[in-house]
Amino acid sequence: MDPKEKLNELLLTTARQNASDLHLAVGRRPTLRIDGVLIPLQKEGVLTPETTENFVFSMLTPSQKEDFIKEKEFDFSYALEDKARFRVNVFYQRGYMAAALRLIPNQIKTIDELNMPPILHDFTKLSQGFIIVVGPAGHGKSTTLAAILDEINHTRTDHVITIEDPIEYAFTQDKCIISQREVRNDIYDFHRALRSLLRQDPDVIMIGEMRDAESIATAMTAAETGHLVFSTLHTNSASQTIDRIIDSFPAEQQGQVSSQLAATLAAIVSERLIPKINGGRIPACEIMISNPAVRNLIRERKSYQIDLVIETSLQEGMINLNRSLVDLIRKKEISLENAELYSLNPNELRILLERS
Repeated sequence: MDPKEKLNELLLTTARQNASDLHLAVGRRPTLRIDGVLIPLQKEGVLTPETTENFVFSMLTPSQKEDFIKEKEFDFSYALEDKARFRVNVFYQRGYMAAALRLIPNQIKTIDELNMPPILHDFTKLSQGFIIVVGPAGHGKSTTLAAILDEINHTRTDHVITIEDPIEYAFTQDKCIISQREVRNDIYDFHRALRSLLRQDPDVIMIGEMRDAESIATAMTAAETGHLVFSTLHTNSASQTIDRIIDSFPAEQQGQVSSQLAATLAAIVSERLIPKINGGRIPACEIMISNPAVRNLIRERKSYQIDLVIETSLQEGMINLNRSLVDLIRKKEISLENAELYSLNPNELRILLERS
């Protein structure tokens, strides 16, 4: 069978099995990730270097192939006709090619369909500010951002600009103009896209991932100048996110960055996808909303005290991760074992459960 046909067959299997990812690696059978667990496709043969290379090259255009061979890794999106889209990273390991393909659902789910906290609806109504969605890779950050942006798309008349590498969810424009810019396809590079952002008359901006100090600075400046800005970071909590942002800058700039972040940050959403007792996964969240106490702690570089503010501000819509996990245990959605596995403080989790 032609490599492209065989690859498309594997991708169809990925979509039909409701898997989140397909992994292709030499010496292993093609492997799906379903509900967070890696499951080899037993009916498929073990991948050889030649087969894996054929699969990888069947997805790449000549210019993409050139970039991949030069850089040794490459990110792009791959469409399986009109059936499914995938975010793909191809890379080398031990001298052989490999690929990780993330399935991107065609339908953008709503905030409620994702079982996210209702407070996220409030974020879609803000006129300006900086909102960051954080968590480990593969735990729904992009999906949550897509749900928020799509609600804006259906309820406001704004110009939304996204900078993505690659584009994940494809939006169908409704009340908003949505300009989705993909690095390399629509713009020469990520930083050039950031520098030209504010000249394109945006109201709402989504930066797929903040990679460095320049992208963080651009996001904060955009929020400071009257825009609503969304982005993601690979961090585990609100306090860790604030530290990561400030520590991205040289020491002599950190005081100014702390003040700018305190002035612009609207909220941080930290999420984990927890395996459900009955199959599938459900999000557990930490929500931090910038109130005067939070802004003061950011300015004073006392982010370690933010957890206490979150814990004592439930009435403002804040919630810490352990309370979210306890709520899911009470509803019999998740097991205690999995809750402890994903908790950042299992001892506190057990204490909260005993009190409830």
